Amino acid sequence: MNDFSAFSLAGKRIMVTGANTGIGQGVCVSVVRAGGAVVGVGRSSMDETAAFVAEAGGTFHAVHCDLGDTAGVQGMFENVWREAGPIDGLVNNAGIIRRADAVDFSVADWDEVMDVNLKTTFLLCQAFGRHVLGESRKGSIVNIASVLSFQGGIRVTSYTASKHGAVGLTKLLACEWAAKGINVNAIAPGYVVTNNTEALRNDPDRTAAILARIPAGRWAEPGDIGDAAVFLLAPASKYMHGAVIPVDGGWLAR
Repeated sequence: MNDFSAFSLAGKRIMVTGANTGIGQGVCVSVVRAGGAVVGVGRSSMDETAAFVAEAGGTFHAVHCDLGDTAGVQGMFENVWREAGPIDGLVNNAGIIRRADAVDFSVADWDEVMDVNLKTTFLLCQAFGRHVLGESRKGSIVNIASVLSFQGGIRVTSYTASKHGAVGLTKLLACEWAAKGINVNAIAPGYVVTNNTEALRNDPDRTAAILARIPAGRWAEPGDIGDAAVFLLAPASKYMHGAVIPVDGGWLAR
């Protein structure tokens, strides 16, 4: 008899940030297909995601929050824990990107990206850890990093710095929490069809250059990242701590 319980999220409630579109939306759908329930967090409408989740037979609880407002992030988490119930897994996916040559990059664009991509990620991890450790529960965190956690890229100064930081944070938290019941790992997506990559996909020369380097010969779909997140949230990865898994079509292997 086949037993896939190690890959099941049945009975688990997973918080996914940036759940309105792109990777976050893909993660939400993958989670419910694995039997979990989703708390989606975002600042814009998540109606489309809710519809996809319902179509997949799952439940979706939308929480509207501006994740760039770092002062309110932990309060939001506290409210969700108190009103919706304990969170078993946290996927820190919300992220923004700003493009400019390094010599022209503004302080405002630096701060805005770092606040959403790194500071908010830490604050949510911290809030999650306080509750899970304080109640002697178990939990899993998946931080969405990037292939630019390993490479420099071009014209995305703060994005690259934030994604390097996300990997460092993942490893630090894994060292502190691995023996206490919290798994902390990260996924490093390659080029994914999302709003953040629309400018690249609209540039024929850049798109051709990117595809030429991807051994898989295509850009990732959000569900490719979502399915990897399910693995890191499920019991199957219980002995994984501080791992950073590229889901990039072979980009980093090239």
